[in-house]
Amino acid sequence: MKAVLLAGGLGTRIAEESHLRPKPMIEIGGRPILWHIMKIYSAHGVNDFIVCLGYKGYVIKEYFANYFLHMSDVTFDMAENRMQVHHRHAEPWRVTLVDTGENTQTGGRLRRVREYLDPGETFCFTYGDGVADLDMEEQFAFHRAHGRLATITAVQPPGRFGTLAHEGGAVTGFEEKPAGDGGWINGGFFVLQPEVIGLIDGDASPWESTPMKTLASQNQLRAFEHHGFWQPMDTLREKNLLEELWASGQAPWKCW
Repeated sequence: MKAVLLAGGLGTRIAEESHLRPKPMIEIGGRPILWHIMKIYSAHGVNDFIVCLGYKGYVIKEYFANYFLHMSDVTFDMAENRMQVHHRHAEPWRVTLVDTGENTQTGGRLRRVREYLDPGETFCFTYGDGVADLDMEEQFAFHRAHGRLATITAVQPPGRFGTLAHEGGAVTGFEEKPAGDGGWINGGFFVLQPEVIGLIDGDASPWESTPMKTLASQNQLRAFEHHGFWQPMDTLREKNLLEELWASGQAPWKCW
């Protein structure tokens, strides 16, 4: 199974970091969040990736072109004009990097990589800025069982602020960042059939708009409920949260 990763957006809400590099290349624990997402998929047997590039896509190309240098010790022999990489650690990955345009919308990016997908074969699709402890084997089984064209991961985001209980002006207790209001949102991590790409009009088409609404109206979209950890990295605060979780040694998404 292949996984299509969106990695071309501008990342304007985390401009403190993204003015230098694409948001998927912002590091958590010294590794790009894109690497963390790929490691999650790889732990569930998905090792063939198609990465949709746009804004500063050359940074991602250079990262994978020099992957061994990033991951290994290296000796440069200047006199002999020679380089030796020590203790190579090769991921079992096949990575296709596709320039899908700097201003292309999410649906348009998926449409542009159609030729790299296998006809009739189920594939994964996600954003390049969020992690989760998702049970992908269970999600894949769910997708096969319902037989529709698309599966979306539904999540309930945690509340951002703590709450307090009070009666008659007297504070009676606190609750630290309670769960959300019960609503489910799009958590990314889609499982799709190639036919869905036919619903995308062109570069200006967001995946989250007409294509998904059409799938829902045609009874071709099913929600896989994820009750575990899920966290996007839209802001510097969220980036710091992920960094703290990784530094603690208990990052919930680390399944490898």
